[in-house]
Amino acid sequence: MALHEDADVLVLYKPSGLLCVPGRGIDKQDCLSARAQSHWPGALIVHRLDQATSGLVLMARHADAQRRLSLAFEQRQVHKRYVAIVQGLVDAPAGTWADIHLPIAADWERRPLRVIDAVHGKPSHTRWRTLSHDLTARTTRVELEPLTGRTHQLRVHMAAMGHPILGDALYADAATQAQSSRLLLHAAELALAHPATGQPMRWELVADF
Repeated sequence: MALHEDADVLVLYKPSGLLCVPGRGIDKQDCLSARAQSHWPGALIVHRLDQATSGLVLMARHADAQRRLSLAFEQRQVHKRYVAIVQGLVDAPAGTWADIHLPIAADWERRPLRVIDAVHGKPSHTRWRTLSHDLTARTTRVELEPLTGRTHQLRVHMAAMGHPILGDALYADAATQAQSSRLLLHAAELALAHPATGQPMRWELVADF
């Protein structure tokens, strides 16, 4: 599903379970980029979401737009926000932003896992706030804003805080995994300057959980 289409930019919805780019093996060729290229020949990936994550993905219509958009990501000029449901009742006032500064490194013996590593990890910064609590399920809906772009950053940071994301097959315990058939993490907002015109643009997509 396309939320936006012009001569330079595509903003697409990626469902949970769909790869952004082809994987290894014939059974992993169906992906968002392949589907997009069948409708918009020449469309190019700019960034990715984990296969298990749903939400907004930005693609470029041509190489110059890809270069400009990639530079905007590198320079942290693209604003991204996610919504997640995490295990436990997070002890934080609703609406108050807090920061997580925990360095992330690859876990080479258990790839593709990532770990918090104070010695070898790269600086990683996530802003987060509580949106609501479910007292019956003992879960919390949170809003997450990654200010760096490490692999699995939001999943690793929330697990390290003791509040893994429901349905997370990589970083949650078995009970938390069992609470949802999918990872409850959704890329809900994208905002950036248009690569050709410089016009501020913003898209939102409400999570279906």
